[in-house]
Amino acid sequence: MTDRITAQRGPHLRCRGWRQEGLLRLLENVLEVGERPQDLIVYAALGKAARNWQSYTRIVAALQRLGDDETLVIQSGKPIGIFKTHPLAPIVVMANCNIVGQWATPEIFYDLERKGLIAWGGLTAGDWQYIGMQGVIQGTYEVLAAVAREHFNGDLRGRLVLTAGLGGMGSAQPLAATMAGAVLLAIEVDGARAAQRVADGRCERLAETLDEALAYCQHAQQQQQPLSVVLVENASTVYTELVRRGITPDVVTDQTSAHDLLYGYVPVGMTPAEAADLRERDPQQLERQARASLVAQVQAMLIFKQRGAVVFENGNNIRIQAQRGGVADAMSLDIFTERYIRPLFCKGIGPFRWIALTGNPDDIATIDALIMTHFAENAQVCNWIQLARAHIPFQGLPARIGWLGHGERTRLGLLVNAAVREGRLSGPIAFTRDHLDAASMTHPYIGTERMRDGSDAIADWPLLNAMLNCSACADLVAIHSGGGGYAGYMTSSGVTLIADGSSEAEVRLKYTLDADTGLGVLRYADAGYPLAQACAREHELDALNLEER
Repeated sequence: MTDRITAQRGPHLRCRGWRQEGLLRLLENVLEVGERPQDLIVYAALGKAARNWQSYTRIVAALQRLGDDETLVIQSGKPIGIFKTHPLAPIVVMANCNIVGQWATPEIFYDLERKGLIAWGGLTAGDWQYIGMQGVIQGTYEVLAAVAREHFNGDLRGRLVLTAGLGGMGSAQPLAATMAGAVLLAIEVDGARAAQRVADGRCERLAETLDEALAYCQHAQQQQQPLSVVLVENASTVYTELVRRGITPDVVTDQTSAHDLLYGYVPVGMTPAEAADLRERDPQQLERQARASLVAQVQAMLIFKQRGAVVFENGNNIRIQAQRGGVADAMSLDIFTERYIRPLFCKGIGPFRWIALTGNPDDIATIDALIMTHFAENAQVCNWIQLARAHIPFQGLPARIGWLGHGERTRLGLLVNAAVREGRLSGPIAFTRDHLDAASMTHPYIGTERMRDGSDAIADWPLLNAMLNCSACADLVAIHSGGGGYAGYMTSSGVTLIADGSSEAEVRLKYTLDADTGLGVLRYADAGYPLAQACAREHELDALNLEER
């Protein structure tokens, strides 16, 4: 398909109700803001909205005829059937890229994909929850804010952050860093992508050479002014060269597609086009060269750490890939979740998001005002709303993210549903969240690394999360596992709710949002985290084993 897909705006319905129409618009929206919509790719080299164009067309047709008492079943981006259920049942359930344990390898995934039997849904691509940079920027900002609090007396002014990768997820890094007051140097191997990030305002300056990039950064540091600079170069080359020159940034991370050496990470000395050509001719050679480059990059990151930099992985599996390449101490680098985010998860706080389904940006402004009024005691989220208003442009359907916890998400959902019912919003609002949330992910190298009780690899939690959200009557529930280079590394669950102002939506919002975050609190309470146990008691969650801890 060559026609550009955009999410429908306005009040006109193509479906039998707003629940179905809302999910259809979210499907269209992930392609509107996606990286390669012509290939159904939303982000991360392989994350797809549907298995193929025939499946996409059939999903659209199914949503358009789906009744409120019916449920559409989707398997790895392919619609399978519609079943008679009941008016409070989910209208879409899906499973993406789940392979039995011993078979969950990149080689088997790629073989199944070539046969047209499977597609990787990513975290929020295949269940139509991705909202572009808007969806990850607060998490990126909150991590940097935590870094500032722990290491720099709460202030990143004059501090240099080095990172790489400005793809769909990584593109949030420049703006998040400057919002936090830092100077950021981002390395991006794709020249067209780097130029686009500057053109669309996500990054401020494009440098032609490393010397030019460093000059920009050093001047901004001297002036104590935030700045973001992108340099078109290979991350491994630049990280290694900075080590050779004796230049040590204050903070170092990376958000390249290091999880996938075949389709993501580009080796030293190659352009993305040259890597794509080698992939067709000799995929094993491409993987070998990519791993060698990645190994050199991680070795440089370890040297930065030895020299005093704050260094952490941003969730792209770069450490384990380097360990496989022979870097014995790669896992000594911190993972951002365990180091900076886990205390929030203990309270059910995580990346909650809402999308204006009519496309009216005034609806987001109205919800901003609701938050500033009804959550005034939450300084963190109110500060974020003010920053987002000032700095974050909308992409696709207007949306906002807010790190709200147990009880808070339910309060907001019910407030918004009432505002839809009373006509204070122009139309329904979709609520969803990232899969990297308290109860919804098992990934021993990201969200659940070094759990207090050793339960890092137990995947019961996201499966229970999905089943519980079905029981609580969510509109869409999904179970995902990793594909490509992520095969065998993670299982997660996603959920979407449509606040259309109805009493039925009020029931769904109340039960699902309470259950979704409540299970997150109990997951960490069960693992022995005192903060989560205190939260469970404060909210009178019906926990059955707190006395054991």
